[in-house]
Amino acid sequence: MLLFCAEEEEEEEEKKPEAKETQCDYTDGNWVPDKMGPLYNGTTCGTIKEGQNCITHGRSDLGYLYWKWKPKQCPLPRFEPNTFLDLLRNKHIAFVGDSMARNQLESLLCMLATASPPKLVYTDGEDNKFRRWNFASHNVNVSVYWSPFLVKGVEKSKSGPDHNELYLDQVDERWAADMGKMDMVVLSVGHWFLHPAVYFEGGSALGCHFCPGLNHTEIGFYDVLRKAVRTTLKTITERKGTSENGINVIVTTFSPAHFEGEWDKAGACPKTKPYNKGEKNLEGMDAEMRQVEVEEVEAAKVNGKGFSGFKVEELDVSYLSLMRPDGHPGPYMNPFPFFNGVKERMQNDCVHWCLPGAIDTWNEILLEIMKKWNRG
Repeated sequence: MLLFCAEEEEEEEEKKPEAKETQCDYTDGNWVPDKMGPLYNGTTCGTIKEGQNCITHGRSDLGYLYWKWKPKQCPLPRFEPNTFLDLLRNKHIAFVGDSMARNQLESLLCMLATASPPKLVYTDGEDNKFRRWNFASHNVNVSVYWSPFLVKGVEKSKSGPDHNELYLDQVDERWAADMGKMDMVVLSVGHWFLHPAVYFEGGSALGCHFCPGLNHTEIGFYDVLRKAVRTTLKTITERKGTSENGINVIVTTFSPAHFEGEWDKAGACPKTKPYNKGEKNLEGMDAEMRQVEVEEVEAAKVNGKGFSGFKVEELDVSYLSLMRPDGHPGPYMNPFPFFNGVKERMQNDCVHWCLPGAIDTWNEILLEIMKKWNRG
């Protein structure tokens, strides 16, 4: 993901007007110590999901809070909540996808709440899967839509063995029906594509992933993810690309999990600091999932060139997230998990991110994309 950073020296800009911006690859960098720490904490922000509120759940090793992502080519400024709200004044930003979309949304809400209090104005669905907040100071609406495949899907179908059903040529109207009210949408999916599923396209079964006993051809999930992202971006382009207010689209890339042992035993993700540069490489499934998403965004940029109201960019967080094995709730997805000692079995979350924590960096980069778009 190549973005552009404004040069810091105005004098240099005057001498060299053609060099006002330099390319910056936010994916190339490393985690460095940061004495300032996060903008918020688990008690000052009231919208953190219980399972990600690691501090109030008793996590005492707080070193994970004091790191910042340092790109190699340019600075990544600390998040400026008022700047974010100014850029979206009188507009609506929607986070659409699975629980990683919700995790990123809740990070953003906490960061924005340091400047302006959000008011919950709409909620619907089991576990509040569809919600909207309003920041009255700037009349900014921030929403989350549960849609783990982006396309139409049936979760945990009861016909036969436990599996999902995906309709790869139809966007999920649970969020897409509101597209006309959206000015910016952040798409984030991936982990639900790993589950057993049957895939449909053009009215017939295409195949399946891990579906013994269902009499379908096993086709894996990489091409399925590609079709789902492609259908989604194509639909957004067609519906909003020529509209008067248009739409800006962000695709957050796949965020790797960090399970090192059994998910239900102590020590499933035991690291307490980031990996050093070169200690870990993005590879295998994590790299493949990211590659599919990046390729589809780049293709959508080309296909959307004729649509004046359509902008799209990948928010490429896969590598920087891979380097943070210390940032997950682990056993602290539940309150005080070691209060009665170490149990033989205990749940661990090595997928989602503690709030505050490493995921706040995603929104710092998101703001830089928005600032670049605003500069034109």
